[in-house]
Amino acid sequence: MKKKKSISRRNFIGTSASAVAGMTILPSKVISGFGYKAPSDRLNIAGIGVGGMGHNNLRNMETENIVALCDVDWKYAERNSFIRWTQAKKYKDYRVMFEQQKDIDAVMIATPDHSHALPAVMAMREGKHVYVQKPLTHSVYESRILRETANRYGVATQMGNQGNSGEGIRQICEWIWSGTIGEITRVDAWTNRPIWPQGLERPEKDQRVPKTLDWDLFIGPAKWRPYNEIYHPWNWRGWWDFGTGALGDMACHILDPVFKALKLEYPSSVQGSSTPVNTESAPNAEFVKYEFPRRDNLPKVGMPKVTVHWYDGGLMPPRPDELEGGEQMGDNDGGCVFYGTRGKIMCGTYGKNPTLLPTKEMTHFEQPEKSIRRISNALEGGHEQDWIRACKEDKNARLEASSNFNYSGPLNEMVVMGVLAVRLQSLQKKLFWDGPNMRFTNISPSDQIRVLTKDNFEIVNGDPRFQKDYTTLPAIETTEEWIRHTYRQGWEQI
Repeated sequence: MKKKKSISRRNFIGTSASAVAGMTILPSKVISGFGYKAPSDRLNIAGIGVGGMGHNNLRNMETENIVALCDVDWKYAERNSFIRWTQAKKYKDYRVMFEQQKDIDAVMIATPDHSHALPAVMAMREGKHVYVQKPLTHSVYESRILRETANRYGVATQMGNQGNSGEGIRQICEWIWSGTIGEITRVDAWTNRPIWPQGLERPEKDQRVPKTLDWDLFIGPAKWRPYNEIYHPWNWRGWWDFGTGALGDMACHILDPVFKALKLEYPSSVQGSSTPVNTESAPNAEFVKYEFPRRDNLPKVGMPKVTVHWYDGGLMPPRPDELEGGEQMGDNDGGCVFYGTRGKIMCGTYGKNPTLLPTKEMTHFEQPEKSIRRISNALEGGHEQDWIRACKEDKNARLEASSNFNYSGPLNEMVVMGVLAVRLQSLQKKLFWDGPNMRFTNISPSDQIRVLTKDNFEIVNGDPRFQKDYTTLPAIETTEEWIRHTYRQGWEQI
């Protein structure tokens, strides 16, 4: 999958394909032999990034053998994973793990966003199945490469957006596909995130790296910076070099039913706005407007152009008129509202608890026939188990996991492309997106991105003093770097 040197970075092209909505309900054939295991056999699973969410994923995979644990911070991993799976071999560097341990069948990856793509690609090249936490990758290009690599090597894949295996998303699809609320022309979606620090400037003081942490491995393919406890553990999500902010964190959950039910592919355009955005970290609140072109009509409903609005950081969409006073919009973490020509559907985070609006419509609503296979206990381990099932099936007859990379790759491209729109808002224009070629078509060589570098405020002798410093960046070159990262020296470019 290495790119030929003769190809300009500006002209790299990925494979385009439509996202697939798995409606197959027939079982796949299962064989035993090289590269596959019969259902009665156990997979040997390795975990990369096991101090946080990775620990929860592995607990949901305990039907199998947990044979290796890899984390750059052994103190963080010791508090749960290391003491739970004491027989598993321990590593700090996944490259060493792949080199030394040859009994691994499948890999779970729950590192910070910027370190998802490389171990996933390395594992798939060796024929190992992969489960990668959301967001699937840190960049658009990485999402495309993961999808292509999975197809090339025929491995079973899954992104960790567990709501994708849930009942709610299936109900929403079936309601919309049966024409219950007519043609969808608009969707509003929101989250209560961030619940971690954002809108921050880089710390001025360096700190001593804890003895249990390998900071060089944490940085991985990102640009080098000195250690500070504001980055790790957990708070890395708000920093551009490591995470993708609230949009990257939650849109893979909340926009999932939107992407699946409306059979979305590439947006045609995107616009972003936010509280002050700087060179270091994501803003405290964002609004993103996606526009999608018309798709092929379904037997019972058309698929016209649709606008999708995203809100985070406390921003909320207009409240539907059909909601009565005191009725909650979505749930405590967020949700979305589908606006159709004959009605509205509202759901919570992960597509949970969908309802028609007004909610009293549910008292006499006749559910359409179920057409999508169901996965039991989706939010309590079923999502991981659906991947394990797929891992054990013959790749030539496999029933792919619900959020396999052919689906979650395009979904994630849409999400992280929205992150780009927020970072490019100073261009002050609607950005037109060429999905197959992963580029904005209306950024010119003369365009400059103006980004905040310092935002200070103080009171001097009773008077306010403001200091706002900005830097300008060449728009085309900077955007290309954000779409396809240049990895730090010593880390393989994919």
